[in-house]
Amino acid sequence: MRLSSVSRAIVVVICGVLLGIAAFGFSRRDETTPLAVPNTTTTSVAPTSSSAATTSVMTTRPTTTTTQPPRGSLVIHGVGDVNTDTGYIPALADNGHAYAWRGLDGLFLDDDLTIINLECTPSDLGEPLNKEFIFRCDTASLPVMESAGVDVANLGNNHSGDHGKEALVDGRAQVEAAGILPVGAGENAAEAALPAVVDVNGWTVAVVGFGGIYPSLDWFATSERPGMADGDTIESMVDAVRAADDIADLVIVTIHWGVELDTEPDPEDRRRAEAMIEAGADVIFGHHAHRLQPLEVVDGVPVAWNLGNFVWPDFSVPGSTTAIARIEVSPEGEMKSCLIPAFISAPGRPEITGDVGC
Repeated sequence: MRLSSVSRAIVVVICGVLLGIAAFGFSRRDETTPLAVPNTTTTSVAPTSSSAATTSVMTTRPTTTTTQPPRGSLVIHGVGDVNTDTGYIPALADNGHAYAWRGLDGLFLDDDLTIINLECTPSDLGEPLNKEFIFRCDTASLPVMESAGVDVANLGNNHSGDHGKEALVDGRAQVEAAGILPVGAGENAAEAALPAVVDVNGWTVAVVGFGGIYPSLDWFATSERPGMADGDTIESMVDAVRAADDIADLVIVTIHWGVELDTEPDPEDRRRAEAMIEAGADVIFGHHAHRLQPLEVVDGVPVAWNLGNFVWPDFSVPGSTTAIARIEVSPEGEMKSCLIPAFISAPGRPEITGDVGC
């Protein structure tokens, strides 16, 4: 059928209107609703148990509505045995507990994390056990060391339980009340192995504490008994490190091990270190030997085998020769490690004697 000229005009007008509406709709979509294109961002992540600690691992992840804060650099310090028993170190009673930290020039206040081994019972409860050396921390020293920059204290050692189980459990509470995170001992095995978790500069850092030196087996915590985290049995150590690795970017182990007065690491401790590194440990700080031992890199992970005495009497030159382990982590996860030389120049007073920084 042929349309009249009027009909054709009407059809043209209607088609023009419809095309205009369609064009307007597409124009509005271009202005307000872009086509969905997957966004990606390149993020630097920490080394995992399958990669060396000195390697930056780059990954690309889809952008979400919530973004993680960008990672910054980290400076972490670890030291050996700290003892604030004023009967053992009378200079701390005479000069005050701040005296112990004055030779460090505020180093621990300027870093991101400081970890110590607290080699005494930080509680006023309990009675001394029948053992050769008994140390009770002055609980008044705890807030002082927190003010000096101490963040985490390992209680997994052969002196945190010198005054019985009640004092050990209370000691953990006393440390925590002072603002310091306790690791390595607790009311049961689960609490003793629980990591201290710190979020700093875009990183989640987990610190796990162990005690490998024990006067008797009942010093180890069980499901029903207070005590220290087992730092002797590889299987339980690996389990604790893996659990920490599941929740953290970096896992640091602080462990009481080694042979007293030796200046080289124990071969059995090498096996333990290798197992923990395979499980996800990124740094290991050792203590107990009362002598400074080397810092080595094992499978890409810095291991300070034994950091010696720190806040301790100045009995001898070898016993007073000590160091501060320093770990520097870049935003990309590259790690540098070194020992800062120090010396116990007077009873209970370590002083830095060398350059700071790696």
